[in-house]
Amino acid sequence: MDNTMDQKEFLARVEALKEKGGADLSTAEDLSIAVMNLISLEEHFFFTGVKTKKDEYFDTAFEIREMRKELLKKLMPEHEGETWCISKHLLATAMRLFEVGNKLQTEGKKTEAKEMFEKAYQSYSIFWALKLKLISGERVKETAREASPMEDLINKLAHCCDE
Repeated sequence: MDNTMDQKEFLARVEALKEKGGADLSTAEDLSIAVMNLISLEEHFFFTGVKTKKDEYFDTAFEIREMRKELLKKLMPEHEGETWCISKHLLATAMRLFEVGNKLQTEGKKTEAKEMFEKAYQSYSIFWALKLKLISGERVKETAREASPMEDLINKLAHCCDE
């Protein structure tokens, strides 16, 4: 956030959400993870189709894509401009970085793994800020540069284990 007024506006929006009882994101968080996995499945079916030269994998990828679009629409019912695609790519990025972190951890590269996990969470936090309209699509780039305070605020809003 590049100036004080923008930070004040952001904090005011967070406070408004908190006053409404916070944001119970548990169901939406689960749905976002499902969308991430569907994006990964699309990729796997695509690559398997290319490698095996079997068209049925492309057909399945299409079915998975349709399901992913339907579920992403539940997460992002109101979107403007490119926020739909931005959301999809933020979720895909978070999932992919999480997977890279897991592989690095398996290789014993804990420091590198932690860096990937942090970047995955940063992408995921930006998705939530966009979904909750705490930021606009055009502000994603600058928000990514200063994501740490935003991640802290998203953590305070999201109570995934509250039922």
